[in-house]
Amino acid sequence: MPPVTNADLLHAATEAVRSGPDTSDGAGAVVARVVRDGEVLLDAAWGLADRRHGLPMTPGHRFATASGCKGFTALAVLSLVADGTLTLDTTARSLLGDDLPLVPDDVTVEHLLAHRSGIGEYLDDDADLAEYLMPVPVHRLVSPEDYLPLLDGHASVFPAGERFAYSNAGFVLLSLLAQRASGVPFHHLVRERVLDPAGTTRTGYPRSDALPGDAAVGYVRVDGRWLTNVHHLPVVGGGDGGAYTTTQDMERFWGALLGGRVVPDDVVAAMRAPRSTDDDDSSYGLGLWLPGGDAVQLVGEDAGVSFLSRHDPATATTWTVAGTTAEAAWPVVRAVRTALA
Repeated sequence: MPPVTNADLLHAATEAVRSGPDTSDGAGAVVARVVRDGEVLLDAAWGLADRRHGLPMTPGHRFATASGCKGFTALAVLSLVADGTLTLDTTARSLLGDDLPLVPDDVTVEHLLAHRSGIGEYLDDDADLAEYLMPVPVHRLVSPEDYLPLLDGHASVFPAGERFAYSNAGFVLLSLLAQRASGVPFHHLVRERVLDPAGTTRTGYPRSDALPGDAAVGYVRVDGRWLTNVHHLPVVGGGDGGAYTTTQDMERFWGALLGGRVVPDDVVAAMRAPRSTDDDDSSYGLGLWLPGGDAVQLVGEDAGVSFLSRHDPATATTWTVAGTTAEAAWPVVRAVRTALA
């Protein structure tokens, strides 16, 4: 099979946008970038980054990542493991004290990073994203400590280590543990330990009610109308999701991570060692999806957000697709994946 060309990828992605459930009528916007061995094969955007003002999406726009930034949380925690502040065997209880009494005493940092803790979930991942799911006013959710009322009162669903179960609560808890162990506010810790070393200067956790002008706005269809997602998600992204980034920053992130510039090589190797296989036969390590071969991946979907970023060292290919609705990115993801296969 001949190598994929720039024209092939652009055509495939554009056709996917034209036929997508949230993009065929212009409701959702998409941005996509594909780089192979230093050559940019695709760098394009479709739709409106801000429907209210008719602003077109561009390849340079920032976009939300939803759960895609669980990798940032994992790296912040693992940087503390690397410097001896934490270990993979550190128990949550050792830092929680009397908080969250339903978290079992034997749940460790490693259990949480691998989604094998079994702790009770604060958010139903299978619920209708058009609903207003947060059980407290979203403007109160800024620091990991603000999530204590949400995490409290949920009994474990299986013993720690027994099996894989994707857990937003587990990564919120990790952000809380990292903040308490380091004495550094979580978002500052991610900036210092992950984003700055990776050179991702346009990645961070802006308030959703004060987004920078180059940030794409997420949309949710509620009662037949497309509304912004500002009331659906925490006002500041946390340990389980919500950072904003760009396609070029994700390219820098993967290069820095696998180049040992964020955490040491042995820690990267531990992240990439499969701990579980989910129902779709994808493996999971520590904070990273492992879709096959040596590839590494981050994925997120939430109200007004769809995101996937993958790096495959075997082909020196990095690609990122993001959308401004929960469905907008996926037709383009499928088109790019098929074209690169």
